[in-house]
Amino acid sequence: MNPRISQSIEQSIAVKQAILNNPEFLARIQQAAAMMVDSLRNGGKIHFCGNGGSAADAQHLAAELSGRFYFDRPPLNAEALHCNTSYLTAVGNDYGYDHIFSRLLRGTAKAGDVIVGISTSGNSKNILLAFEAAKEMGVKVIAMTGETGGTMKYLADILLNVASKDTPRIQESHIMIGHIICELVESAMFGQ
Repeated sequence: MNPRISQSIEQSIAVKQAILNNPEFLARIQQAAAMMVDSLRNGGKIHFCGNGGSAADAQHLAAELSGRFYFDRPPLNAEALHCNTSYLTAVGNDYGYDHIFSRLLRGTAKAGDVIVGISTSGNSKNILLAFEAAKEMGVKVIAMTGETGGTMKYLADILLNVASKDTPRIQESHIMIGHIICELVESAMFGQ
């Protein structure tokens, strides 16, 4: 058997074990869920954004909230900002790719909403501009990044920076963290 298989699994476990052994990080996960619950209970919306694999994670997590997660219940107001390809291509063409998230956020968000930006580097320009717009609008900011937090750490109300520099290991932890948050939000909103 190729040793790379077991090495990859061991590395993934080690990154997740580091999260498990970090009480401060676990507290930030709980704070992120509480921030979302507070927004949703007050008529707010959860906006997600990311690029590439992180866009897939953003869409996945938005669907967990707006669809269902563990049980049947009413939908929660959550959406990934990249799902309208006509919008993306128009704004990318007319204003530049860096503005795709911030422009849509300005049109759809209001004070008290939450934006979750997912970037392994923490330096994605289009997410940084969305975070800047969020700050101007009174939208709370959650950043899911890799080890350093990149520039996103300076704009985040809550930073969930996975202790790794390896993109696949970071992304595996991002979806785990996102699923935990969705479980906490769903349970808090519907009492199960």
